[in-house]
Amino acid sequence: MEEELKNFIKVWVSIIISVSYCYYLSTRIKPGVLRLLSVLPVCVLFLLLPLFFSSVHFSGSAAFFFTWLANFKLILFSFDKGPLYPLPQTLSWFIYFTCFPIKSQHNPKSQNEIPKWVFAIKVVIFGVLLRMCDYKQHMSPTMLLIIYSLHIYLELEIGLVLVKALVFISLGCDLEPQFNEPYLATSLQDFWGRRWNLMVTAILRPAVYDPVQRIAEWKMSSDHARFLAVLATFLVSGAVHELIFFYITHKMPTGEVTWFFVLHGVCTAAEVAVKKRTFMQRWKMSHMVSRPLTVGFVVLTTGWLFFPPLIRNGMFEKLPNEVLLCIDFVKHKLFNFGS
Repeated sequence: MEEELKNFIKVWVSIIISVSYCYYLSTRIKPGVLRLLSVLPVCVLFLLLPLFFSSVHFSGSAAFFFTWLANFKLILFSFDKGPLYPLPQTLSWFIYFTCFPIKSQHNPKSQNEIPKWVFAIKVVIFGVLLRMCDYKQHMSPTMLLIIYSLHIYLELEIGLVLVKALVFISLGCDLEPQFNEPYLATSLQDFWGRRWNLMVTAILRPAVYDPVQRIAEWKMSSDHARFLAVLATFLVSGAVHELIFFYITHKMPTGEVTWFFVLHGVCTAAEVAVKKRTFMQRWKMSHMVSRPLTVGFVVLTTGWLFFPPLIRNGMFEKLPNEVLLCIDFVKHKLFNFGS
């Protein structure tokens, strides 16, 4: 753990220097190809950062925060687009908004904000799941699938909420939530577009969906262009997830994760097309039916295509073990500090 923390400090020093360089580019190089070429060395560095860590959590977080989101933000920034445009008012704000999956919230009273008691319940459930992992050999495959799905979701949400809280304390500005109760999704469009990992959605739309749709509309109808844009967005997401899985497993991609996102891209695009039909606009499915169908489809396809690479490489043993190790490390340091 201490060696990982040393690497953590070294990585963050390089990140701050690199992002500061990008910030000062905006005053010297106009948006366009030249700025993009100036930013590319930083993007290459961010591709290498996860390799400095051996733990799943550190390498996975570095891959998600920097290799994926920060790189996409900086590429969009090169053309005055995305979350970094307009340019944040200070260098510190630019660093925060580049490095963390956060976005300013213009409506502080957003209904998407999670009540504190709901978050507390999720933390308790996550703690129970950590202990249940000790007895997984006695559980059925269906039960394990549910536990793995809850574990991934809760660990992501709790981690991102903590990051958001730390940034909020530092900046004092309102930030949008990263999740919006995805288990309440009534459709795949609702799940991926409005509830699951909203920072990723905010990045992929201007980076992939909008340009693909705009280019495709030169050659095909708007409906076909929209279908192609949705499929391209999910395909890019799948490719990036394959890269993240490589960082945390150190195994070559198998393509299963990409197929998971291609499947969801096709199904989401088909769902949107069907909804536009006249007979579907007159008929509304009850949420009591659409919610379990949507969540069930996500969980089942996750168990079929998304989880196997993680299970084969023992990630669901490493994840809870690292969390418990981190908790013990913090307790040990606090105990020694108090004494």
